[in-house]
Amino acid sequence: MATELVNRVAKSGLITLKLEDFWPQQALDQFDLKDYLFMELILKEKDFRTAIKEHNWSQYQDKTLLVYCSTDAIIPVWAYMLVASAAVDAGAEVFLGQEEAFLQQHYSQAIAQIEVASYQDQRVVIKGCSDKEVPPSAYLEVTAKLRPYVRSIMYGEPCSTVPIYKRPTTR
Repeated sequence: MATELVNRVAKSGLITLKLEDFWPQQALDQFDLKDYLFMELILKEKDFRTAIKEHNWSQYQDKTLLVYCSTDAIIPVWAYMLVASAAVDAGAEVFLGQEEAFLQQHYSQAIAQIEVASYQDQRVVIKGCSDKEVPPSAYLEVTAKLRPYVRSIMYGEPCSTVPIYKRPTTR
């Protein structure tokens, strides 16, 4: 007599939240101001304005352009403004900072949009392994957002989880 296999994970009622699903939809590209500085230290306004005019901005169309300076130079605020103006004209979104800072902000905004009502009194597994590198801050923020509403929070995979929070049972 064969014993029927039961998928206990499927019947557990766990909700799996995959943070990689919140990954930015637009491609990211980078614009390092260091490449436009004299001796990688000094911004010469005339040369910078010329370089901005001659730069191929169309390559950033439909992308998020991460604007930063990788050297310890003092960059005047107007330089960032010139880059933003040219990039936006070409159809790019702009962000001041590198990828790590952008992803933290992006995830923070995405998590703020989560409708907590759908997680009320649920058992939630926040998926751990992903193909994309989700910033640790996202795990912190989603836990803080969901904790007041859920029955429990776990980390990992439904078949192997690390318990994070369990609401105390009332008697």
